[in-house]
Amino acid sequence: MQEQIKAIATRLKELREISGLSVEQLATQLNVDVATYESYESGTVDIPVSFLYAAANDLGVELTALLTGEDPKLHDFALVRKDKGVFVKRRKNYNYQNLAYNFVQKQMETFLVTIEPSNIDKPLDFNSHQGQEFDYMLSGSMRLVINGKELVLSAGDSIYYNSELPHAMEALNGEKAVFLAIIVDAPAG
Repeated sequence: MQEQIKAIATRLKELREISGLSVEQLATQLNVDVATYESYESGTVDIPVSFLYAAANDLGVELTALLTGEDPKLHDFALVRKDKGVFVKRRKNYNYQNLAYNFVQKQMETFLVTIEPSNIDKPLDFNSHQGQEFDYMLSGSMRLVINGKELVLSAGDSIYYNSELPHAMEALNGEKAVFLAIIVDAPAG
């Protein structure tokens, strides 16, 4: 996992430099403090997927290019067989599988997200990102906190929300929670 983080961090730095942006400029655009941004670019800390999604948008590249170093190539359709999406391990208990990584100019990002149960009682790790998100629970159950409101979702439940609001999730009942996440940019105006 550490090598994957370092590779993504290197691509992030290269894209920022190619774009002619300073660390301070991109940090401001992405609404993070300079120290946090520098830690992401150093490759020494985990980088949240929500941050990578926003960075890819601001740098004018597909998320796939930032994650893998390769540009998507498919225009008509992108078939991803079971367990063949691009896997991204971003946080300790979260695993993301990008389900449309090779489609050009996507208008949404689709992920199969697995949250492993935690044996440690720790504070939730909140994030926020541009746009809106739809989550459909496939198995297990999870606690979802959105902007201070706590919800419990189980298999078959779904939720659509403003993903710019702080949100965090955790698996419940000692079992992993698996859900489909679809992230779309908010409509302009």
